[in-house]
Formats: sequence, structure tokens, C-alpha cells
Amino acid sequence: MASNRSFEIGTGLFILLGFAALAFLATQTTSLAGYRAGDTYALKARFTNIGQLRERAPVKLAGVTIGSVQAIDLDPVSLDAVVTVAVDRRFAELPDDSSLSIFTSGLLGDQFVAVRPGGSPEFLRDGDEFLLTESSVQLEELIGKYLIGGEGGNRPGADPAE
Repeated sequence: MASNRSFEIGTGLFILLGFAALAFLATQTTSLAGYRAGDTYALKARFTNIGQLRERAPVKLAGVTIGSVQAIDLDPVSLDAVVTVAVDRRFAELPDDSSLSIFTSGLLGDQFVAVRPGGSPEFLRDGDEFLLTESSVQLEELIGKYLIGGEGGNRPGADPAE
């Protein structure tokens, strides 16, 4: 009887540890973990399509997290998505001709915002807007273009003379 009771307690502890491990992995693989912001400044950018970008998604420069997405709004006039990013003040010298792109980490991973620095001697300041942006590429659109044959209307491998 005593061995049966210790077996039940061991099984219960094993299940609790499993749930704790799953919770830890869930927080570490989402955009909720990793970046701890200090003093930040806000920059804005307009995109025609942000895909599945979420608030708190990382903002990266050369693969290094320099900030996070602070807010996502819709401009009622232009119908563009207006993304506000909070960039750490340690990275205050971003050239004003820098661009923003939305990328996906891995094939089906979370989306993040990538900064490509420009070469201007002038820097972006709090409240400025990125003028150069590249919207999210949707996997469904790429698959559809491949299956339908792209913009020319030809299927891959089809004879263009047909």
C-alpha cells in the first residue's frame, strides 16, 4: 500500500513539473519574453499589410532586439496600419532614412519588425515616422501565386506558347 501511495505522489509531481515546463516554454517562445525595456522613444511607421504582427513584438536591428511594438492602429483616411514602436534610448542614433520591414521568424513563427539603417547623418527623434516600409509577406499569397502561376498567368513548367 505504501509503494502505491508513493507512486501516486511521484506521478502527480511529474505531471506538475510537466505543466511548469510547458508554461516556461510558452513564455520563452512568444514575444512576451526576452526584451526588458528601459527608457524608450516612440517612432511610427505606416504599412499596407502587417500580417499577424502583435503588440509587444520585438523590433530588431541586425538581429539584436532594440525595442518592441507599442501600438497598432488603423488610419481612417488612408486605411494603412500605423505601427508605433518603442526603441530603447541606447539606440537613439538611427539614421532618418532607415526603413522598417515585417518578417516572420522561421516558417510559421511570430512576426517581428526589422530595422534597416540608412546612411543619413540626421537621426530619428521621438515621434518621427519611418518613410520607408516594407509590408508583411503572406505565405498564403506566395502559395497562391505559385499555384496560379504568378502575375503572368502561366503555371510553373507550362509552355508559354500555349
